[in-house]
Amino acid sequence: MTETAFDLFAPISHDRTADEVVRQIELLLLEGVLRDGDRLPGERELSKRLDISRPILREALKELEIRGLLVSQHGGGTYVADIIGQVFSPAVVDLIARHQRATGDYIEYRRELEGITAELAARRATDYDRQMLTRIMEAMREAHAGGSFDAELETDVELHNAIGEAAHNIVLLHTLRSCYRLLAQGIFFHRHLVFSSQEAREHLLAQHEAIYAAIMARDGNAARNAAQAHMDYIAVAIREAERSGEWQRISQLRMQKRNLPAKA
Repeated sequence: MTETAFDLFAPISHDRTADEVVRQIELLLLEGVLRDGDRLPGERELSKRLDISRPILREALKELEIRGLLVSQHGGGTYVADIIGQVFSPAVVDLIARHQRATGDYIEYRRELEGITAELAARRATDYDRQMLTRIMEAMREAHAGGSFDAELETDVELHNAIGEAAHNIVLLHTLRSCYRLLAQGIFFHRHLVFSSQEAREHLLAQHEAIYAAIMARDGNAARNAAQAHMDYIAVAIREAERSGEWQRISQLRMQKRNLPAKA
């Protein structure tokens, strides 16, 4: 397929008002095209691309900033704000960290969410979505073959994000991004537990390949099943890793006790 370059900031075709600019940028945020931390072009360039005056642009950017969608840094440009924000309050995060049940509930929730998302992606992915998925899978294979642990973890999240984008459901997209933020922060479990062995990494790669293949084949049922099987494996891997860690702790306590001097 021949690639065509699209400008994110298309010229305003209506009354060239600040409201029209606000609406265009809002849609880019809502559809996930602009992400947290992305920097907008400078005022001169952006006004030219939108074909509007700089005063109108300033008015629009100010409105978006007031709404908490953009942040400006003095002398440093304008950026997309952290619109996902903190999903749970610090008090709830502390509760989650102290109670293992929350991890199981998180996996159960994501199992259904990932299944729906993969099914929709298989049915709705555009040629551009499929190109992006292919590029990410190629990067994942390369990271896996090279033994690059961190790069493989990074492509894991990138792939799931790209599948969320390919589903073309705005609510799903932002819900998934909030889930992945919790995962990246290690609130429910540390991903290193799942990627702790070469065998586990082989299984995870095969599961990602299965999800990718089903989406590329436009097989919604297969995509859903592959995504849910992936989450089922992660649930088991977490339990095994945590159990192994507990066994290690118990063994260490036993050894310490045996090394203690006998009481008189």
